[in-house]
Amino acid sequence: MTKKQEEILYAAIIGDIKDSRKISDRKKVQEKFRSVLQKINEKYAEDIASEFMITLGDSFQGLLKNKQVILTIIFEIELAMAPVSFRFGIGLGAISTDIQRDNSMEMDGAAYHRARKMIETIEENEKKYTQSETNTMILSGEGDQQTDQLLNTILSLATALKSKWSDRQKEIIYVYFTHGENQYKTAENLGIGQSSVNKALNIAKYYTYKTALLNASDFLALNFKEGD
Repeated sequence: MTKKQEEILYAAIIGDIKDSRKISDRKKVQEKFRSVLQKINEKYAEDIASEFMITLGDSFQGLLKNKQVILTIIFEIELAMAPVSFRFGIGLGAISTDIQRDNSMEMDGAAYHRARKMIETIEENEKKYTQSETNTMILSGEGDQQTDQLLNTILSLATALKSKWSDRQKEIIYVYFTHGENQYKTAENLGIGQSSVNKALNIAKYYTYKTALLNASDFLALNFKEGD
């Protein structure tokens, strides 16, 4: 491995399905999950360093070069897999092994360690009554505690917004998201009126959520470039 490769800052995403043992048809869910991750790999091929893959049945991981799309990918996975719930750990840092595009299981480094730590932190917080609710956390490394605190506060508030969405709202938002955020195309796809789409998006406070997502994504892209 070259010194240049060691200095590159990657974003590892590790996730797992919450309460997976309570899912009635786990095989069907896993098959759908595998299909969703494959679509993510195809759609974001240029942004990915190592493809997203299922690791331990109910868990997955992937490695990104482009920090701009971290939260968008997580959001897309959540919507596609609704009503299944996830935890997501994001770790920023170097990779200490060779990059393997199609097998992240054989890779290691600070980015993965930090992502796993965030999964563990979320699980620990779920057992505490006084902790803020969140299903996504990020760790960017030593010396960046204030930055991480700010980003994780945004992610916690985003989780609070999403927790109020009904399954129908999630369905409408997903179709809207995957149809170029066009209300008329969304309405046509779902067989409902455009006004119904608009009402659902506004009640869900989707545009507030989207603004937070975009601002956090822009911050990640600007402040955590390759080589930082």
